[in-house]
Amino acid sequence: MTALPRRIAHLDMDAFYASVELLRYPELRGQPVVIGGRRDQQPLANPDGTRHFARLRDYKGRGVITTSTYEARALGVFSGMGVMKAAQLAPDAILLPVDFDAYRHYSRLFKAAVATIAPLIEDRGIDEIYIDLTEVPGDSPGLARRIKQAVRDATGLSCSIGITPNKLLSKICSDLDKPDGITLLGMEGIPARIWPLPVRKINGIGPKATEKLAGLGIASIAELAAAEPEFLQQHFGRSYGTWLHEAANGIDDRPLVTSSEPKSISCETTFEYDLHPRHDREALSAIFTTLCQRVAEDLKRKGYSGRTVGIKLRYDDFRTVTRDSTLPAPVMDAPTIRRAAGECLKRVPLEKKLRLLGVRVSTLQRIDAVPLETESPQWELPLAGESPARNH
Repeated sequence: MTALPRRIAHLDMDAFYASVELLRYPELRGQPVVIGGRRDQQPLANPDGTRHFARLRDYKGRGVITTSTYEARALGVFSGMGVMKAAQLAPDAILLPVDFDAYRHYSRLFKAAVATIAPLIEDRGIDEIYIDLTEVPGDSPGLARRIKQAVRDATGLSCSIGITPNKLLSKICSDLDKPDGITLLGMEGIPARIWPLPVRKINGIGPKATEKLAGLGIASIAELAAAEPEFLQQHFGRSYGTWLHEAANGIDDRPLVTSSEPKSISCETTFEYDLHPRHDREALSAIFTTLCQRVAEDLKRKGYSGRTVGIKLRYDDFRTVTRDSTLPAPVMDAPTIRRAAGECLKRVPLEKKLRLLGVRVSTLQRIDAVPLETESPQWELPLAGESPARNH
């Protein structure tokens, strides 16, 4: 019996956190809105029933933007940007605090809705999934419309979907016609639709690799696809150079990971521009805290604790280091994860600029099977070698 050709979808919710907030505050639709404020910046009710919202121009501190509406992005305001820098670009933009409880609720809703149509799902985070449609009856355009409608019925939100033969291409395609888009692509469509794009559109090619490729005269995916594998290996190493060549030609054989028993739970972010552990200490500390919180939230949502806490750093020269520490008892709370991850940070050199920071918890156990260490002091952890100081 002839195997069916692979049909993989990538579903990406449109400006997810911001869109959830617009459900709560529909009067903000069409306005530049930024998510990333403090809890004390909740909207206030006016006597006439309207609401007063904080503005970017009023923000003081070193917070980092979690996400923004498309109207704010049009003004140059993107996730990962410092709030103070964003205030210079869009001082009148609305500023809202992050509400992860609400985002997790809508995340569960949209994933459950998709599972009623196509149950083979790889969970890639709070706002995106891969879906294996290979065995699902129906043509791709019809399935995409059904999935999008199911998501809208369950959440009131829109999403964008790319359907291609593999995960790499689908990830690219889900972003091509945002928001509320459907993009279908076969391997024969790569030269027309993928190759004209800049190399940074490939997931896994960050700012530094983009810059290095530009220095080699490679700006588009077409130019990357035409480069000799040996040339790329010479400049990027055997493994990454080989991957660059295959990715540019749309080659990706990775299966969907649908197992319900993860080996680890992690969260990482690549910065828009390199950050220095000393000079950008406050911004890095805020990002570090957010990563630990997200890992803790994922552990809680999926019902796991873990004994091993680790970090991942990538320097501006592309060198990557990891460190981990195994704790006496399994944990799942953000303060303890942050404390253990901070201890790992002390074991790596922090003189060079960083382009990526990640936090991971592994050696996982179901939380109903083990006692937990959930009582822990709050710590303000250093990123540049000082001793930690307990908050009072």
